[in-house]
Amino acid sequence: MDIIRRNTDYALRALVFLARQPLDESVSTRTIATEADFSYQLACKLMQRLQKAGIVVSCMGAKGGFQLARSPQEITLGQVVETIQGPLSLSKCLLGKSDCCNQSRCTIRNKLGELQSDIVVFLQETTLADFVENQTA
Repeated sequence: MDIIRRNTDYALRALVFLARQPLDESVSTRTIATEADFSYQLACKLMQRLQKAGIVVSCMGAKGGFQLARSPQEITLGQVVETIQGPLSLSKCLLGKSDCCNQSRCTIRNKLGELQSDIVVFLQETTLADFVENQTA
């Protein structure tokens, strides 16, 4: 089981690439796909999702393409994960959508809930800037 799915990994690679570009410079989807090493068709889909979520903006024209909508310090790993793959949960019961009859006396749920909380905090505190800094080190 992958916690961070393949498409989320690709989206992160694309965003790190964009974060390393000069401010106000747009990058074409084809260039993003080439630099992040995944297909152009998938890049189109991922960039569309990221744009809809307000993580990137698209610029039209001859020098058009995509750029970050906010600074890398303001884009969290959690935002990217939710945009591409939806809410991250260790178990359905932790999403609050389960009708489990054992929920009130479950001995597993509390410990998994602690781990879930730790993961959520990590996702909220880790920003795109952390990935950019790690790449240059």
